[in-house]
Amino acid sequence: MTVFIVDDDSAIRDSLKFLLESEGLETEDFASGTEFMGQGRPGDDDCIILDVQMPGMSGIEVLARLRRTGSISPVIIATSLPSPATTRRAYSEGAFRVLDKPFDSNALLGAVHEALHVAHNLHQSG
Repeated sequence: MTVFIVDDDSAIRDSLKFLLESEGLETEDFASGTEFMGQGRPGDDDCIILDVQMPGMSGIEVLARLRRTGSISPVIIATSLPSPATTRRAYSEGAFRVLDKPFDSNALLGAVHEALHVAHNLHQSG
């Protein structure tokens, strides 16, 4: 199980990697949605953290493409400009959670652990 971090801000990617790896989680990070989508489809028991606002492809566009390819990996959408419209769109595309930046570390870790647990159970039953 891997947590993929997709954010154009290298400081955020680095801090998330540090936080998640300190919890014993494996991570991979990408600077754009295009770069992430080019690496191949994630496993269904992986978790993805997607920034909403990135150059090229937004996090919600990446989420929509993942769902169209059949991916059931849980996706946590991260936004520094929260709005009801963004939250609605993220959930309508199949987001697992929508979290506001800056992150509360405990909320983020809780969401990631819950997402990995759900993904593992879905993968086992599928």
